[in-house]
Amino acid sequence: MALKSNDISWFQPLWRRVAVAVFLVIWCVWEWFWNQEPFWGVLVGAALAYFLYNYFYAFPKQEPGNEPEQSTRPPDGQDGPGA
Repeated sequence: MALKSNDISWFQPLWRRVAVAVFLVIWCVWEWFWNQEPFWGVLVGAALAYFLYNYFYAFPKQEPGNEPEQSTRPPDGQDGPGA
């Protein structure tokens, strides 16, 4: 599933992604061991797996639109060797 630009911009700082992942881990452990509810544990575990894949593995390294423009032409005054 493709991430929306709002999701990408909001989750760009690493600490936000880590905070949500830690929250989901704690919630999953809570459901499995404290409440002993395997249904909710599996549900939260699936949400955690989805989150880890999309927001750590497949997350774009740079925001779209912030990529520097590539120029094949050298800057003015530097026409290259032998000029």
